[in-house]
Amino acid sequence: MINFFTRNGVRRLLKRKDSDAGERAKALNDLRASLFSELRTSEGAKRLQQRACSPTIALSFNFFVSVGIIMMNKLVLGRVGFNYPIFLTFIHYVVSWLLMGLLNAASLLPSPPPARATPFSTLLVLAVVMAVSTGLANVSLKYNSVGFYQMAKIAVTPTIVLAEFILFRKTVSFHKVVALTVVSAGVAVATVTDLQFQLFGACVALAWIVPSAANKVLWSSLQQRHNWTALALMWKTTPMTLFFLLTMIPWLDPPGALSFHWSAASSSAILLSALLGFLLQLSGALALGATSAVSHVVLGQFKTCVVLLGGFLFFGSNPGVFSIGGVAAALAGMSAYTYLCSPGRSREALSSLQKSRLGKPGGADADENV
Repeated sequence: MINFFTRNGVRRLLKRKDSDAGERAKALNDLRASLFSELRTSEGAKRLQQRACSPTIALSFNFFVSVGIIMMNKLVLGRVGFNYPIFLTFIHYVVSWLLMGLLNAASLLPSPPPARATPFSTLLVLAVVMAVSTGLANVSLKYNSVGFYQMAKIAVTPTIVLAEFILFRKTVSFHKVVALTVVSAGVAVATVTDLQFQLFGACVALAWIVPSAANKVLWSSLQQRHNWTALALMWKTTPMTLFFLLTMIPWLDPPGALSFHWSAASSSAILLSALLGFLLQLSGALALGATSAVSHVVLGQFKTCVVLLGGFLFFGSNPGVFSIGGVAAALAGMSAYTYLCSPGRSREALSSLQKSRLGKPGGADADENV
């Protein structure tokens, strides 16, 4: 009798333990499924990025990776002797595509929007622009100093505003025009008076500005209007970008890439450069979702100063006094433009415009009746 009740008690205890273990396993599976489901959507991925990465960490990560890839690419194209900037860009995209493939196999890559939401022609144009923009950026870095290269990147913002005015008749205020004029003048002074100025390098940098501006406009449009995430968009367009980079190699790279001496040191430097290229996309996505536009520009100004200092310390770059003055003017103009574009400033301008309209005879509808 005692053995009977003892056996029943043991059976009940084991069933209770099995039931508790089953509930825990079910809860863990539900949590894992919920996490993967949220990560696979663009909005869920953005929420996870904001929860997992504070603004300070996102900005710091983006800063170190951005400065690191400029210095590493300049090292590879200069001291390492890998004189093939387009082929280097091709290696970057191959490594990024392989790493994104691993993330996709582990269900860690956000899903793209429905295929019908974005025309294939738009993705094709973006792939072409990305190939030209990134390829010419490395060509510019090969022939120019890192300071010259960084200043050319600042000129992208005035180019975007000018392109939007020409193509879409999008106007900006007079104060913003003045700020962007100061930026353009500062960039012109900083680049032309650079003691390491080269005509061919300047032409490449000038040719790079337009596709770089188009790349930023298309990238921003697809992320905002079609709800793409950075990694999902890279995963979708990278195969096409690789194809167009292959077509650019015979035109912009010197012959002899396959006969390059792939030593352990040179291979490690090139692979580290490619890894930084992938981390740059990841850090850009994190920083974009976690920080404000003002923080981005302040970080960009500090980044410019660090790049100029790094060029002087590691590559012997000496821009000269007048070039430094142009850099200071360009940074001051970007600071003013950022302040004028800040949300608080925009709300103040809108409020003052509404008050001026209400103060007119006939009220707010006076303009419509004229």
